[in-house]
Amino acid sequence: MNKVKSLLSIVAIAASFMATAQESKTFIDFGDEKVSKAEFKRVYLKNNSGEMVSKSTVDEYLDLYVNFKLKVKEAEALGFDTVSSFKKELAGYRKQLAQPYLSADGVMEGLQKEAYDRLQEEVRAAHILISVDSEASPEDTLKAYKKAEKVLKILKGGADFEVTAKEYSEDPSVKNNGGELGYFTAFQMVYPFETAAYNTNVGEVSEIVRTQFGYHILKVLDKRPSNGKVSVAHILISTDPQINKDGDAETKIQEIYDRIENGDPFDVLAKNFSDDTRSARQGGDLPAFGVGRMVPEFEEVAFSLKEEGQVSEPFQTQYGWHIIKLLGKEKVQSYKDMENELSQRVKRDGRSKLTEGAVLRKIKKQYGFSQKLKERDDFYEVVDNSYFQGKWDVKLAKKLKKDLFTIGDKTISQRDFANYLNQTQRKRNEIDVKVLVNNKYEDFVRQTLMSYKDARLEEEQPEFAALMQEYRDGILLFNLTDKKVWSKAVEDTTGLEAFYEANKEKYKWGERVDAVVYSALNKEIAKKVKSLIKKGLSRKEIVEEINQSSQLNLKTEMKKYEKGNNEIVDAVKWEEGISKDIEKGGRQFFVHIKEVLEPTYKTLEDARGIITSDYQNHLEKEWIKSLREKYDYSVDSTILEELKSELK
Repeated sequence: MNKVKSLLSIVAIAASFMATAQESKTFIDFGDEKVSKAEFKRVYLKNNSGEMVSKSTVDEYLDLYVNFKLKVKEAEALGFDTVSSFKKELAGYRKQLAQPYLSADGVMEGLQKEAYDRLQEEVRAAHILISVDSEASPEDTLKAYKKAEKVLKILKGGADFEVTAKEYSEDPSVKNNGGELGYFTAFQMVYPFETAAYNTNVGEVSEIVRTQFGYHILKVLDKRPSNGKVSVAHILISTDPQINKDGDAETKIQEIYDRIENGDPFDVLAKNFSDDTRSARQGGDLPAFGVGRMVPEFEEVAFSLKEEGQVSEPFQTQYGWHIIKLLGKEKVQSYKDMENELSQRVKRDGRSKLTEGAVLRKIKKQYGFSQKLKERDDFYEVVDNSYFQGKWDVKLAKKLKKDLFTIGDKTISQRDFANYLNQTQRKRNEIDVKVLVNNKYEDFVRQTLMSYKDARLEEEQPEFAALMQEYRDGILLFNLTDKKVWSKAVEDTTGLEAFYEANKEKYKWGERVDAVVYSALNKEIAKKVKSLIKKGLSRKEIVEEINQSSQLNLKTEMKKYEKGNNEIVDAVKWEEGISKDIEKGGRQFFVHIKEVLEPTYKTLEDARGIITSDYQNHLEKEWIKSLREKYDYSVDSTILEELKSELK
């Protein structure tokens, strides 16, 4: 902010100080806790953003806020904030919430934009791998690098890439694919490999690339615009016998495909026959998806369809048999729409190490950092091969007591590092001891610096401190409400039964029918089904006989229906017997009403869900009433009126 030099600005600053003093006045007094006008206003605006503000909404929110504070006060009085499970849960949330404060915004944004640009394109490449462990000794690493140099020289001399790959590559799949990896886009390969692929021109060979797998040499075979996302509808006939009990899945999917070819509506067939019940309700429609979101066989067919409305032939995946209809294709979303997703993917990806490096540099600069690498090197003499068996004795380092590094006001000694080595040792493959010590030291410095910064977040970041307070109070509120209301309503069977008896008039069935809804392929089948009903055959016997020639001939549903439960049942006359046919979606429906049921009280089991919910509301009202009687609090009415005026 620029320094203020004008009298007008000085007056403005004075006014702001006066306003700040007014804002800091106590608005709600809970005795041992005071809530200022500014704090209440902040929380109110946070939870009512974008809504129409009125005096009534302020009063309503104040009521909720007081209830919230009293519940938290009660939780603290009962010691809920001292329970180990609470502390563990809060620590877990804190770890997540602290992440944005422990990241380098500029570096993160750059990586997100780079990834977004790469998502616009798909790369087809082949590679040669010379394997070397990321923790290999300098000698082994150099040996692998020299081999990679030799291979690169051969390729630059004009050798065929596939032939060279089969001769030199240590990727086990090379025998089958000649090193070719197919098409990929951002986030599908390790970051250094991805970067080399996007930075190499089509037809060219890259320089040597180092990853955790070893040294790679890439040849870029093709680049093409991204396929983006595809929207499809599908019909699934599951091969799981627990789901598809009616017969052979392949035969059934072929029958459905034949009907599509003959002009039957895809969405109607999906609703009637698809075993993917969620999408079936939407006529088979699936949310739009991109590469990597579905099983490969499904993706391949979906992206191969060219024209909207085009239907695939039946094909099989691990889930069963599918038919796909193309609904549309869409390009990669805008950067703004993908920003949150990109942020999460970058954090999970290897490229996040670049942001971590920037954060560490920032911490070192902010607090001051110095180290003595000579003291680190002393560990080369005390760490031996027993470390790789998880049997290293920390007493071997007992003479090492010098300072290793300093961050801010904290000094870390050789003894601290020795204890870290001891705590993190495990049985593992042997590597060069110097490499081990250096890697462990880097990890130790990183963890120490991050912990140092993390421990100061509440002090340095008021927003973070406020957020942590909200989470703390929220967890306490949830845990106590669960005990007093939610779980109690489920477990207190005596109380629930008494509440039900006292409020029985609220829980009544309307007029219902006990009926079977039949869905037949055509009028002839519907007529035959009716004759079988009249002969006294059971529903199961009828289905077995009618569906001998095709699983699509007949579907049934049997239950007790109220008005509004089923449109077919609603459309027929409610009297015992067999209704007239109703044609819908190319099928014949009719209803066999076995009994018309008069209005009656629902049993507790019939309406347990809604009764339990009502009982929970009753328990909460009684609980809040008792809390307001137990704890004293006061609201400054003058400040309340000021708030109402300000929040108009």
